[in-house]
Amino acid sequence: MGYAETYQRWRSDPERFWMQAAEAIDWERKPTRALFDERSPIYEWFSDGLVNTCWNAVDRHVAAGRGDQPAIIHDSPITGTKSVLTYAELQDRVARLAGALQARGVEKGDRVVIYMPMVPEALVAMLACARIGAIHSVVFGGFAAHELAVRIDDAKPKAIIAASCGIEPGRVVEYKPLVDSAIEQAQHKPDFTIILQRDQARADMIPGRDLDWHEAQEGIEPAPCIPVEGNHPVYILYTSGTTGAPKGVVRPTAGHLVALNWTMRNIYDVGPGDVFWAASDVGWVVGHSYICYGPLIAGCTTIVFEGKPVGTPDAGTFWRVIAEHGVRSFFTAPTALRAIKREDPEGKLIGQYDLSGLRALFLAGERADPDTVQWAQRHLKVPVIDHWWQTETGWAIAANPIGIEELPVKIGSPSVAMPGYDVEVLDEGGHPVPPGTLGAIAVRLPLPPGTLPTLWNAEERFRKSYLSHFPGYYETGDAGYIDEDGYLYIMARTDDVINVAGHRLSTGAMEEVLASHPDVAECAVIGVADDLKGQVPLGFLCLNAGSNRKPDEVVAECVRLVREQIGPVAAFKQAVVVDRLPKTRSGKILRGTMAKIADAQDFRMPATIDDPAILDEIREALGALGYPRSKR
Repeated sequence: MGYAETYQRWRSDPERFWMQAAEAIDWERKPTRALFDERSPIYEWFSDGLVNTCWNAVDRHVAAGRGDQPAIIHDSPITGTKSVLTYAELQDRVARLAGALQARGVEKGDRVVIYMPMVPEALVAMLACARIGAIHSVVFGGFAAHELAVRIDDAKPKAIIAASCGIEPGRVVEYKPLVDSAIEQAQHKPDFTIILQRDQARADMIPGRDLDWHEAQEGIEPAPCIPVEGNHPVYILYTSGTTGAPKGVVRPTAGHLVALNWTMRNIYDVGPGDVFWAASDVGWVVGHSYICYGPLIAGCTTIVFEGKPVGTPDAGTFWRVIAEHGVRSFFTAPTALRAIKREDPEGKLIGQYDLSGLRALFLAGERADPDTVQWAQRHLKVPVIDHWWQTETGWAIAANPIGIEELPVKIGSPSVAMPGYDVEVLDEGGHPVPPGTLGAIAVRLPLPPGTLPTLWNAEERFRKSYLSHFPGYYETGDAGYIDEDGYLYIMARTDDVINVAGHRLSTGAMEEVLASHPDVAECAVIGVADDLKGQVPLGFLCLNAGSNRKPDEVVAECVRLVREQIGPVAAFKQAVVVDRLPKTRSGKILRGTMAKIADAQDFRMPATIDDPAILDEIREALGALGYPRSKR
């Protein structure tokens, strides 16, 4: 059955489609139905079932006789170490940590904050919480103490599980002082912490509150899996809100299991025994869905990678990991690929490794510009698949489902809507627009299993943030269009669509043109205030490593390119060459912050920024162009 038939099967009978998908999960008590819509537009899935996430991700594979199969491969070029955990070993470690939590009073429904680097123990901690029905909230390791404190006060955890440090290229980031400061700042105080001591920086412990990871588990009875209701949260994951206060995305247990299991075979084309690698971090949604839960639920081997796409030791490290560990399906962010391309524009390092086992490369997190996709296609010689989803959805809204049918790739598009998602493009009044017309991308309710049903302790904020603008729809916050063939194009965040003399223009379309220039490794376009036109675009260009072109020449050529390919209507006349772009730790370019600097507006330092010093470099570059200018 191909994609069109599968999608139509869902559309014609969503209840039957998802109940059949649920058959692939082990239930303590099977649900009587899929959708629970009594409180619409607040929807739930499989609510009356009883199920356990950890059983489905770990124990059932051991019970099926695959306990000796590798579950987790840890590869850390930063520390120069590698290790393997089998499913049986993982089961033992998870059960013992879960027992240690239980022995200290952590029960079903209690929250546990996890603040860990990319080590296997991060997954062990997540699974241990799921095993006993505790709700984990992973905070990206190294997040500032204030931001951690805000999350502690919102989640009110009974415990915090952390490591003594994280390790970045050339530096050690001590986590324990950040944890101590966050607890001091927070009004809510956890009962205890469990600290994984790493040799690179051992933490000072506070007697009576801080417990050593290993000592806390000594003499502990391993905990069994506790079945929970289908609508019981497996985790809360905080995502930045427009008001600055983080939003706690809730992930219900049963829908999460059913949806992720479905995606592994149908989207990523992997199954039991296959090696799957998502080069992300457990602090982000990709790390939740596709480092920890998705691969393990499907019985795959997952890779926990402690390194960077470049510099650990070079731009070939991704290809080394894929070749060495036999990765079948690989998932990374376009920004990582652009960093590799910038260091190795000819792809010479790729040729040093045997990548014959690689089935496909998946990209998500930022728009995958055509130039980067074509570079990867040319050098990797496998399908390069852009797909689009959000922290809120937890899995792909649109993708090329190669496990069902490998659809023709349209570069610049994340392909087509997945079953469960009825995607439409709307005008400001909430009316569908014709194919090819730019508008707000929305999904008709209900959203499918595995997506957020609400925000943690903030249902009214959930309604206001996602449901109020277009009644009957989930507002994605992205802008784009759908072509005549049903392929979706994500052009920008809704607030990145700029209005130039009354013309609504996509900054993403301009970035595509700029990225096609042979000397441009990476770029961003923002809209800045203009007295005459309302807004005008301004480009930022990062050049390829080794480029000896004069910046002014490249800028002039880029301005001409945009004029030729988009037209004078874009009013694209200014660009500046910079060494790097400000990004979040997950790789998203902070276009909104750059625009506020250019427009002399106040802004709050983004909590997720990778390196705040980059904003000073951007300010200097803007100053050379005469920005910031007075506001309109």
